[in-house]
Amino acid sequence: MGFFSGTPSNPAGGGGQYTNKREVPRFTLIATAVLREPETDTKIAGRISELSRKGCYVDTLINLPEGTKLEVHISRDQGVFETSGKIVYVQPGMGMGVAFVDVPAEHLKILDSWLAELSA
Repeated sequence: MGFFSGTPSNPAGGGGQYTNKREVPRFTLIATAVLREPETDTKIAGRISELSRKGCYVDTLINLPEGTKLEVHISRDQGVFETSGKIVYVQPGMGMGVAFVDVPAEHLKILDSWLAELSA
């Protein structure tokens, strides 16, 4: 399996860094996401379907190119998580894998509390 379940075993199509490697557990989570590309102020709304400490998979029909840097805003009943991110792979018409980058400590606590709840 790839970086997130339901994705190709190698989304990059080669010997890429996501080939059958899982550094952290991931969990099914349904939450609302807004991704913002800061240079053009492009905003994409989507739904988080999987979450880990290192990233998430966003279900969305609109995709930005792999490598695009983003602001990530995920909200659910138990709060809001915000961080910088980068698109690590795209599944056209389906969604994008987003890696979290430089997560602020206060938001890492929120993410960790969600993951602890999901793993219980």
